[in-house]
Parts: sequence; C-alpha cells; structure tokens
Amino acid sequence: MLSRKGLIPEDYLLTRLAEDVLQPKFKTKQRKARFVAKSGTCNVAHTNIREQGRFLQDVFTTLVDLKWLHALLIFTMSFLCSWLLFGMIWWLIAFAHGDLDAKGDDFVPCVTDIHSFSSAFLFSIEVQVTIGFGGRMITEECVSAIVILILQNIVGLVINAIMLGCIFMKTAQANRRAETLIFSKHAVITVRNNKLCFMFRLGDLRKSMIISATVHMQVVRKTVTKEGEIVPLDQIDIQMDNPVGTNSIFLVSPLIISHVIDKNSPLYDLSAADLQHEDIEVIVVLEGVVETTGITTQARTSYLSEEILWGQRFVSTVSEEDGMYAVDYSKFGNAVKVATPSCSARALDEAGGMESFRLKESSGASVRRRIRHQNTKEL
Repeated sequence: MLSRKGLIPEDYLLTRLAEDVLQPKFKTKQRKARFVAKSGTCNVAHTNIREQGRFLQDVFTTLVDLKWLHALLIFTMSFLCSWLLFGMIWWLIAFAHGDLDAKGDDFVPCVTDIHSFSSAFLFSIEVQVTIGFGGRMITEECVSAIVILILQNIVGLVINAIMLGCIFMKTAQANRRAETLIFSKHAVITVRNNKLCFMFRLGDLRKSMIISATVHMQVVRKTVTKEGEIVPLDQIDIQMDNPVGTNSIFLVSPLIISHVIDKNSPLYDLSAADLQHEDIEVIVVLEGVVETTGITTQARTSYLSEEILWGQRFVSTVSEEDGMYAVDYSKFGNAVKVATPSCSARALDEAGGMESFRLKESSGASVRRRIRHQNTKEL
C-alpha cells in the first residue's frame, strides 16, 4: 500500500495521505509538547520506574513489545543456549560412562558415535529439532540419558511455542492495520444544521472492513480546579454526533465525524479569536475489529488549535460513476470557506442562534449593496 513507509514522502504518510498539497501552511506557535502525534504515537516517556521486575512477570507481552532486532536476537540466543546446554549434558553423560574412550566391540555406549564435545553438540541439535540423521542414537544402557532425552524434548517444545508465538504476534500486530486508516490533516469548525460543529474526516483505504468501528474524542488541556490544583493534562470526553446515528460507524467510504458544540461541550466558550492563542489538543481514537483477522485495532491522531480551521467545510469526495460510487482521495483533506459566525457557541446561543446571525448578515449585505449603488450614482 502507499501508506507503507519509504514508498512515498514522509509528509504524506498515514494521516496526511491524500491531502491537498495546495493546502495553506500555518506557522506553528510555541506551545507545550504534543500529547498524541499525528501518526498516533503517544508522546509520553516513562521514567524512574523502580519495580522493573513487574515486566518479567509478563514475559510474553514483554517479548512482543521488544524491537524486532532485540526479539530476533533473543529468538536466536534461546535456541543456541539450549543446544549448548544440552550438548554439555550429553558430553558429561558420555564422559561419565566412558564413551569417549576407545572400547571393544562388546561395549554399549549411552549414545552412539559421541567422541567429543562437537559430536555431543550435534546430537543435541538433532534431538531438539528432531532431525535424526541416523548416525547417532540413544541406547538402553543409561537411564539418565533417557531422562535427559525426554527433558530436552519438552524444553524444545516450550521454546518453540514461546518464540514462534512471539514472532507471530509481532507480525500480526493490530497497529499494522491502522496504517491504512487515515484522518484529515486539519479539522474544521463550521455550521451544520444551525449548530456550530467540530468536524474531521475519516477514511479506510482497504476494501476489508473494520467491524463495530467506534470513534471516541477527547480534549486535552491544562485546567485549574476550584481548589487551585493544576491539572496539566486534563482529558475531557466530548460527545460525537455520528452520521449514522449510532455509536458504531459503517466505514465503507470516507465519513465526516461531527461534534455539536453545545452547552455540554468543552468547546462551548471557544471563539475564532480564542482559537488563535488557546492551548488545546483534540484527540481522536478509532477502534474496531479487523474483518480478516478478528484482531482489535486502534488508530489515533490529534488536532492542535492551529490545525483547526474556523469557518471552513470539507468538500465531497464521493461521486456516482457507471452505477457505482467512486471515492476521490485527492479531495480527502480539501476544505472551502463558508459563512460562519466568529463568536463562540455560547455567544451565538445568547444572540438568538443562527437565524439571528443570518438576519444580520442579510441586512448588512443589503446595506453594503445600497452604499455601493449610491457611490456608483455619484461617479
């Protein structure tokens, strides 16, 4: 897919895919660190963790979370160490029984054809990976050798189960599916159904669907409680006005996810002027089940105040062609300016809502036309 790293420039990966390259650039202002990156990674560093032993209590998850280089190194070393350990044990058994010395034809060794540590190491590999070349084999002479044979087979099966399970889980991690779930680079605030709404666009590049997909949004900002306590990362849930009308979304074509800015919204007092200097971050989380694998996946992004466009609306990306619907992803992030009140939703409600705003706009337009008409007559 185009969303794979290295195939297209970094500026158009993940959430920036299919954006309009002619989108105006905005200078970023000095602000605090971003909580969630545009790619979905959380910008949080865990330091001074004293109880490191807790990670060893969940070894499987720890191995899956490791980087690929470290995981492959542990994968290789686990087999090499087990082969070396049991190779040493087989050599000790042969040494204790006297198999390393030259004997007569009537001598029965514990393991045939073991004359050095190298041959004992090769026999250890043959036992654990069940190669069985036929040159070396165990006899009924030593009970200890039979016990070690059983023990090495059990240890080998356990190592195979853990290591192969970790490799499988790393290759089938749900965040790989999230690479083809894209968000618009900018969010917009405009009027929809006579209400100020916060909106962004969401799309899926694959034909395989995300089942039971849900979208959650939060506003992260610095707040101060009535008692004077400073909360540096106050996470406030905001309700979503789903275009489908339920908690789940049907993500077959790109959808515009909308949040109505009403009195219960944390954006209720936000105006266009406040947006220029307000230090807020809107986090968007999409979660669902991958249709092909049944694994739950999650895609995340966030919008800073300078990435929220006031008074703009997304253009349509869906058209009907030859009896089917076509999606033009070149228009995925395109937005056009529309008439939108620059005041906050609270001020708009107190002024009488959108009907009052439209009345003032129409009266102002008629006055401007009358003035232009008079100026034309004077000329």
